[in-house]
Amino acid sequence: MHDIKELTLLMKELENQLSICMRCGMCQAVCPIFAETGREADVARGKLALLDGLAHEMFKDPKGVYKRLTRCLLCGSCAETCPSQVSILEIFIKARMIITSFMGLSSAQKLILRGVLASPVTFNRFLKWSIWVQKLFTKPADKFLGTSCARFASPLLRNRHFMPLADKPFHRLLPVQRAGSGHSGIKVGFFVGCLTDKIFPGVAQAVCDVLDHHGVGLFIPKGQGCCGIPALTAGDTDTFERLVNLNLEIFEKQKFDYLITSCATCAYTIKKIWPMMFRKESSDLKNRVEKMADKTMDINQFLVSKIGIKNRESDSNQSIIVTYHDPCHLSKSLGVSTEPRALIKANPRYCLQEMPEADRCCGSGGSFNLQHYAISSQIGKRKLANILSTECSVVATGCPSCMIQISDMLSRSQSKIVVKHPVEIYAETLNYT
Repeated sequence: MHDIKELTLLMKELENQLSICMRCGMCQAVCPIFAETGREADVARGKLALLDGLAHEMFKDPKGVYKRLTRCLLCGSCAETCPSQVSILEIFIKARMIITSFMGLSSAQKLILRGVLASPVTFNRFLKWSIWVQKLFTKPADKFLGTSCARFASPLLRNRHFMPLADKPFHRLLPVQRAGSGHSGIKVGFFVGCLTDKIFPGVAQAVCDVLDHHGVGLFIPKGQGCCGIPALTAGDTDTFERLVNLNLEIFEKQKFDYLITSCATCAYTIKKIWPMMFRKESSDLKNRVEKMADKTMDINQFLVSKIGIKNRESDSNQSIIVTYHDPCHLSKSLGVSTEPRALIKANPRYCLQEMPEADRCCGSGGSFNLQHYAISSQIGKRKLANILSTECSVVATGCPSCMIQISDMLSRSQSKIVVKHPVEIYAETLNYT
């Protein structure tokens, strides 16, 4: 927990950043939440106005301020269109830190974040146990999509159709790793990410298969932790800093050229959030964080820009129609948009059909989906309509969280559309080339 002096400095820093906002309302036009609720308090401008008097409001109604701050997807749509280039995501994240430091974490947050998430060993043991528990309390919802739903009434699960935990997470299926750099002359570290490891191990396997095919050396250290974004967005800087230091230590054990990940949010967190949060730290830690951030690349971006993936002409009369959803953290925050499409087009069996509003948020937002499922679901329905309009058989996206959200929408609408990661589509070409 931060002391009063440190909180005062943080609030002063926020005040300086808030002064840039012109209250023009451009954020209102692109905010997915505002589009559903029509509430000024839900748009960035409304939250920034609230934060102008944070010191007063924090003492007056800290829970109310925190509740309003969490009604945000952190999708970056507002930041992308802001004419004043206000660091909106940084402001919201640091504001949550300030409020949480003042109020303290709830008992549930302490248990989940500090008791489980902060320790990869504990986290893996907990989820290993959860795999068996889910068989008792959940049942198949859609065998085609592989989704599940609650067997009994549940306040958390409600009407959700969710992707269950994999029977075996990827960290228990680790492949043989290529020690050297291979014939490509490149060696990468693979940051797997929690959702990929525990729900979509097939995506991680596809990454390994593709890298091996292209002769890329692979380093996958055991004991990887979460990238830290769930803890940070909850305002728990202690757990966030612990996870960053843990991941730095295990990945620094070997030299590699790039740190790649198949999770858009992990890539964004390591590349943008880590340096932002350690900007004022000691030079050694700051340098280590920046060095790792500079190496970090999304798997789609790496394969296209460093390996070289060529598009192949597909026969639209026989090909599988696929559409692509742009994850917010990949397209808006990292500018990676053409590369996933290039991977899809490299498979001649697929024909890419663009959906309307491909880069509009699907409504997941990580923990936002857990706290505000009704709004998340409404935003998701708009994405669902855009997907269905393409008459596709497959929808691809480069973010595991988006894959979960889109699977929920498709499953509840009984739509027989498969959800895949672009690297999975590209990996299919290895079987017939």
